[in-house]
Amino acid sequence: MVMNMAILTISTTAFDDQNPGTSGLRKKVKVFQKPNYVENFIQSIFNSVGDVSGKLFILGGDGRFFNKEVIQKILKMAAANKVGHIKVGLNGILSTPAASHLIRKYKAFGGIILSASHNPGGPSGDFGIKYNISNGGPAPEKVTKAIFESSKKITSYKIEDCGDIDIAKLGKTQVGSMVVEVIDPVVDYANLMEELFDFDLIRKAIAGGLTFRFDALNAVTGPYAHEIFEKRLGMKEGTVVNGTPLPDFGGRHPDPNLVHAHDLYELMMSEDGPDLGAASDGDGDRNMIVGWKRFVTPSDSLAILAANAKLVKGYRNGIAGIARSMPTSAAADYVAKKLGLNIYETPTGWKFFGNLLDAGKVTFCGEESFGTGSNHVREKDGLWAILFWLNLLAATGKSVSEIVEQHWQQFGRSYYTRHDYEEVDQTAAKALMEDLRSRLGKLAGTEVAGLTIAKADDFSYHDPIDGSVSEHQGIRIFFEGGGRIVYRLSGTGTSGATVRVYMEHYVADPLKQDDNTQEALAALIVAADELVDLKKKLGRDAPSVIT
Repeated sequence: MVMNMAILTISTTAFDDQNPGTSGLRKKVKVFQKPNYVENFIQSIFNSVGDVSGKLFILGGDGRFFNKEVIQKILKMAAANKVGHIKVGLNGILSTPAASHLIRKYKAFGGIILSASHNPGGPSGDFGIKYNISNGGPAPEKVTKAIFESSKKITSYKIEDCGDIDIAKLGKTQVGSMVVEVIDPVVDYANLMEELFDFDLIRKAIAGGLTFRFDALNAVTGPYAHEIFEKRLGMKEGTVVNGTPLPDFGGRHPDPNLVHAHDLYELMMSEDGPDLGAASDGDGDRNMIVGWKRFVTPSDSLAILAANAKLVKGYRNGIAGIARSMPTSAAADYVAKKLGLNIYETPTGWKFFGNLLDAGKVTFCGEESFGTGSNHVREKDGLWAILFWLNLLAATGKSVSEIVEQHWQQFGRSYYTRHDYEEVDQTAAKALMEDLRSRLGKLAGTEVAGLTIAKADDFSYHDPIDGSVSEHQGIRIFFEGGGRIVYRLSGTGTSGATVRVYMEHYVADPLKQDDNTQEALAALIVAADELVDLKKKLGRDAPSVIT
C-alpha cells in the first residue's frame, strides 16, 4: 500500500519540562495530550540524534492508554523527517527488551519506546517516551541532554499530512519515501530466549512435576508469556494469569513487587503454592521472583544468577563480570570477589551499563528495583530473569529456598530493604537531600541510633570506558561493622517526589542468616529516620512501599 501525502511544517512553542529522566520522559497522560507536546519532543529527538535520513528505526510500546495515538504521530513525523524504514510492533506493541533485541538484530539506527514502565496507566495515569541508541540501550546522558536542549528551543516540527497507517495487520506500507513494516512483536524475542535457555531441560522438569505461576499484571509480557511458557515449554493453560495487555492495566499498578503483585505473593506463601512464582511490569523489563514460601530480593537474584551462570546454556563458558547500580546490595560483589570476576558499581539507570557491556567488561547487570539482565540486550529483561530461574531449578533439581540458602552459606547474606516514600512534597524532599549533603563532611565518627558512621559521601561515577562523570547519584552513609544507608531521589515518578531509602548489612555467619529482614535491619532503619528526621520532614508516618 502507498499513501499519498504532503509534508507540513507546523509552528510551535517550546515547553520547559521535557528533560528525560532516568529512563526517558515520563509525565501524566494529560500532559502528553497537550497540543504539540508529543510532537515537540519527537522532533527534538530527530533534531538531536544525527542524520536520520534513510535510517532504520524500531518503534513500539507497552500498550498503555494513548499508545496508539502517539504511534501514529511518530510514524507521520518520521516520514516527514526522511526516516527510511520503521519496524513497528503489531498494534504498536513491543516490550522494552524485545525492542532492544530488534534494534541489535536488525542493526537499526535507534528506537523509540513508548512506556512509563511500572507506573500506572489509563486516562489519569502515566505515559512515557524513551529513545534508545544503536546498541539497543537507553540514550546516554549526552544524548538526553541534547534532546532537552533542543526541546527548549524548538519553533517548528515536521509531519506528514496523511491518514493513519494500519498497524493492526502484519505487512508493509509505503508512506512517501519511508517503509512502515508491521512485525510480530513476540517471535524474534521468543526465539532468542530459546537460544539462551535449555527449553528441553525445562520441559523435562515440568513433566517431572515442576510447577509455575506467572502474573503479567495485564501488561505487555502477557503475549510473550503465553507463547514461551504455555506454547513452547508446554505448561498448562492458566499458568499465565492477567495475560491480556490492557490500556489501564485493568486498574492495577503494573509494578512487580510485594504490594502490587500481592495476589501472587499470597499464593506463593500458601500451602498450595507452586515451586516458582514470577511477575513482570508494564513494559516487561522488570521481574519479581518468589519461590514457595521464599521471596528472593532482586539483589540476591542477581548474585545467585551470576554464581550459577555456567549451569545455563547461553553462559556455559562463564561470564566476564557483573555490574550493579549503587543502591543495589553488595551481594554480587561477594560473588565476583570469590569467582574472580569484574565488578562495577554504577548510578541507577540501565544506560550506565551499556558501555561496560559493549566493551565486554561485564555480562550480567542488575538493579535493586527488580531489574536484571545480560549482554543479550541492552535493557533489563524480566522474562529473561524468570527463564533463568526456571532453567536453574531444572538443572539443579533444588527448590528456590535450597538454592538461596546454599548461596548464603557459600557467599554470605546481605540483609537488604528499600523504603519508598512516594508522592511527597518536592520542595521538602529536595530540602532533606540538600541538608544531608551539606553535612556529609562532618558525619564521620558521629553516632546515630547507637551506630557509628565510618564515612559518608555523595556518589559520583566516572565511566571507565568513555571518561564521562555523573555526579549527585545518591548519598551513601557507611557504618562501622559493615552497615550502609543510601538516600536517593527517584527519577521515575510523575507526581510529587519519591524518596528511596536503602538499608543493608552483610552477615557471613550461616547461623545468623535466617532472621527476619526488617528485624535484622531495625537499627539501620531507626538510624535512617533519625539522621535526617525523615518522617517528620516528609510528613509521613511510614513508607508507602517496603521491599
